[in-house]
Amino acid sequence: MQSGQIIAMGGGGFSMEPDNLRLDRFVLEKARKPNPVVCFVPTASGDAQDYIGRFYDAFRRLPCQPRHLSMIRPPWDLPAFIAECDVIYVGGGNTRNLLAIWREWQLDAMMRHAWENGTVLAGLSAGAICWFEHGLTDSAGPLLPIRCLGLLAGSCAPHFDGEAGRRPAFHTFIRDGKLPPGYGLDDGAALYYVRTEVAEIVSSRPQARAFRIRPNNGDTVEEPILPRLLPA
Repeated sequence: MQSGQIIAMGGGGFSMEPDNLRLDRFVLEKARKPNPVVCFVPTASGDAQDYIGRFYDAFRRLPCQPRHLSMIRPPWDLPAFIAECDVIYVGGGNTRNLLAIWREWQLDAMMRHAWENGTVLAGLSAGAICWFEHGLTDSAGPLLPIRCLGLLAGSCAPHFDGEAGRRPAFHTFIRDGKLPPGYGLDDGAALYYVRTEVAEIVSSRPQARAFRIRPNNGDTVEEPILPRLLPA
């Protein structure tokens, strides 16, 4: 098992594309073992039962052992539960709530330990933002910067093509120095990190793109990146 793997998805996966599980299969492949234990963490959605149900509907069709982690009713030995997981897949929702709950339960430190010891970390939207130093979130209503877990350098903004205000807000905050340089991700695009470097950028749909954004002389530069389209 390779240490230090993170897959950050701008959107897509089982919850947005239930008939297109390319990104979910890609996540499973990175466990590099047969029948891995895959744990869905729906903290950002408030442990929404419908979301949990959709996870099981999708992952029971894949070669893995699905389970989920509820932070409303957490297991009595949370570190042991996390240690049993080969893949941790974090769902979307309210990034601020996710981070507050994880920090209260010291789950942030457990996630870092799991990452350092070979567990694949993955997620979409809030579940992608959380791994970076900073992100762009609408948890409080308007789009604002948020300090995240800091496993990955820079910043991240999901739903670049799906929500009209995200791209200009991300550019503005990077231009003004309120966010560090980072990546904007369309729905269906994903960054695959090995340790702290991007090893590959992939997508579940042909039109999905990733964008590298940095400040430049009082403005910003946006560099589009064509991902590798994953096989059906």
